[in-house]
Amino acid sequence: MTRTSISLPENLKREMEAAEVNWSAYLRDAISERLKWETERNVAEAVLLNEKLRRKAPKGWDSTRAVREWRDRR
Repeated sequence: MTRTSISLPENLKREMEAAEVNWSAYLRDAISERLKWETERNVAEAVLLNEKLRRKAPKGWDSTRAVREWRDRR
């Protein structure tokens, strides 16, 4: 495992010491949850962007016919 340090005001550090909390575990879980949230948000943004950029087929366009034409050209 790697180490990371943070700087805190003295009064906050005293309050943390007074509380019976495993701050390392708490922060590890909080960071993990935030990363999961960020990943989900990035996927959601990608889906929205894909929907925005996707072109609609012209009215009356027949995909079956287009595929057949391309296959026949081979």
